[in-house]
Amino acid sequence: MTASSSTPPRIVIVGGGAGGLELATRLGNRLGRRGRAQVTLIDKARAHLWKPLLHEVAAGSMDLGQHELDYLAQSHWHHFRYLAGEVTGLDRVQREVEIAPFVDEDGVEVTPGRRFPYDVLVMAVGGITNDFGTPGVVEHAVMLDAPGEAARFHRRLVNACMRAQSRTEALRPEQLQVAIIGAGATGVELAAELHKTTRELVAYGLDRIDPEKDIRLTVIEAADRILPALPARIAEETQKLLANLRIDVLTASRVAEVTATGVRLADGRTIPAELVVWAAGVKAPAFLRDLAGLETDRLNRLVVKASLQTTRDDNVFALGDCASCPWIGTDTTVPPRAQAAHQQATHLFRELPRHLAGEPMRAYRYRDFGSLVSLGRYSTVGNLMGNLIGGSIMVEGLFARFMYVSLYKMHEYALHGFTKVALDTLARLITRRTEPQVKLH
Repeated sequence: MTASSSTPPRIVIVGGGAGGLELATRLGNRLGRRGRAQVTLIDKARAHLWKPLLHEVAAGSMDLGQHELDYLAQSHWHHFRYLAGEVTGLDRVQREVEIAPFVDEDGVEVTPGRRFPYDVLVMAVGGITNDFGTPGVVEHAVMLDAPGEAARFHRRLVNACMRAQSRTEALRPEQLQVAIIGAGATGVELAAELHKTTRELVAYGLDRIDPEKDIRLTVIEAADRILPALPARIAEETQKLLANLRIDVLTASRVAEVTATGVRLADGRTIPAELVVWAAGVKAPAFLRDLAGLETDRLNRLVVKASLQTTRDDNVFALGDCASCPWIGTDTTVPPRAQAAHQQATHLFRELPRHLAGEPMRAYRYRDFGSLVSLGRYSTVGNLMGNLIGGSIMVEGLFARFMYVSLYKMHEYALHGFTKVALDTLARLITRRTEPQVKLH
């Protein structure tokens, strides 16, 4: 498209996750500051948290309030507009997105339903957990799709410990038992983090709980091994670490039902559990499936060309977990990883000005730099890939932990710049020494 000389083009980004917020921030600094474009971010949440940190919030090793970022503040600092609301529809003829009424926790309407115009639309709504229609998941399991859900799980965990502390009779079979369904990165990282934080939690006066005897963590995976998307060697090392922590791992075990007192497997076995986390599978939100005739795949993801433009509308783009993007040089699509969302946001930051000027867009090429799995204070394992190392190498220990932490710092740097990241990191280090090592409420 060619931008009008009188009116700045309107760039609307739906979804303030890692890719969406990075793109809004950088476009605001580059185009919004100079009045060369009107950049708007729409999200139903009020604040942002880097999604790979959700397992730490759920376990209680991270205070959500210290790491979440208010969209209003970020938009003010970086010259874009933030609108609170959930996009539920799209009119591609009029080039307008439909936003549902925004209602607060008391049921009071904050903003009415409305339509908002765009010239360029970027869908960055991310992915959600796929429960595959398994009975009982919605009613009895927690999914770590958003900070609120992670915080809710942690409150349930603390309540379970306090309930066990005040008991007047023996523990029920499911009490203090946690089942984590899905042994991908999220499930494995959560299990290791919970092993640490439950022990720290009971140390604060919950002396009637013996974590070695009373607390049991079980990870359940339908595939033949844990971390099925990562190299087998990483899975083997991670399995050994989990075994050393006495975390039970059940592979080749398909879940048939989640109940109020545990998990029933397809082979008839029952795993008692007071708390169940469903961390198996990823799909895009259901509303994308019927979004103004745009092409989607079986996981509801918007099918895009190598330029990240949707196949049926060159003015509608998609990035991150909600995009089915071709991985050039392979016969598959780009995997749903934070590094992919970061790369795609960087690509659109560079290419959208070309699109606005009517110039052809260059193709996005995914670069796989490897994967890292954090097992909390116990270890970090992963593989690094790239031209500098001539292929793939496995890393673990302190070096791997440093690389894992640096991924978050790179995300913060993209949002804030060096000075704020350095000061925030120093402030958290100082505060951490004066507070409990686990969140107690």
